[in-house]
Amino acid sequence: MDVLPSLPVTSAQAGQTLAAVLRARLPGWSWTRVRALIDTRRVTVRGELCRDPARRLKEGDAVELLRRPLPPPPPPQSIIIRHLDEHVVVVEKPAGISSVRHPAELAWREERKELTPTLHDLVRQQIAAPFGNGRRGEGVASSASPRTSRDGSRLRIVHRLDKETSGLLVFARSVQAESALGKQFHAHSVTRRYVAIVSGSPSAGTIRSNLVRDRGDGRRGSGEIGKEAITHVEIIERLGAFALVGCRLETGRTHQIRIHLSENATPVCGDKVYHLGRDGREMPDHSGATRLMLHAAELGFVHPVTRLPLHWEMPPPADFQATLDRLRGRA
Repeated sequence: MDVLPSLPVTSAQAGQTLAAVLRARLPGWSWTRVRALIDTRRVTVRGELCRDPARRLKEGDAVELLRRPLPPPPPPQSIIIRHLDEHVVVVEKPAGISSVRHPAELAWREERKELTPTLHDLVRQQIAAPFGNGRRGEGVASSASPRTSRDGSRLRIVHRLDKETSGLLVFARSVQAESALGKQFHAHSVTRRYVAIVSGSPSAGTIRSNLVRDRGDGRRGSGEIGKEAITHVEIIERLGAFALVGCRLETGRTHQIRIHLSENATPVCGDKVYHLGRDGREMPDHSGATRLMLHAAELGFVHPVTRLPLHWEMPPPADFQATLDRLRGRA
């Protein structure tokens, strides 16, 4: 069966159930077959998995039918914790899950949240479990306790990684840590280095621009007036029509690396959003990447309480390495 294009719910369909809208788009399908499609994780609404056939849709909701079922969410124990103490927790984020929940999703029922848990959700669950349940890196403080306050699993957000980006991420666990880490991020003193596989022939150097919410085509990008964004680019390896680059953030604007590399005609492989040049023309992606090839490889900051410098590195995950090895073979 061909995949249905992602189409918005019309005003006439508003208020109908997901099953009813799908059945109208799939002539000849029985209610049982449509419900089975929803139950097997093959339908998304507004880009999020939906397994509720009775969900009432709103005008403009985008319903998409997937070729293959979405994988089940990872269990909390699968998240690797690299450091845990009373004030901070550093974790390895897998690609494919959101760092935190969108504000519009906070009012969702718990059953609905469990279908698409965020990293924030999974780490909270692991910390709240008895110590020793789950995978922890060698850097975890042995004296760390999962219950260090009235709510020891509470996590405070100080930065994010895009859903399809893998790598190192820190959450604060106390008000003191949240404030101190926020100041370090604001002062650009946090070490953040990414690696990316890009199309084209990038140049080493510094990219500076002002980023705006809408560059004229409905997407974020560079403009005359906006927030200053600075990315330092190094060439790690050239791979024919592709390259492996390192990117050190001096500022941390939303989608900064993806925008800067794309606007310099070297988009990140697998990027389905920022693949247009400054002239508006699409830059084809022949890498075969299965997801956004961007990985947060290094993270370093001063501990908000002990004032000791902390630093971690994380090698790219298997899917990133497989794409890199394949492109090396082509080159």
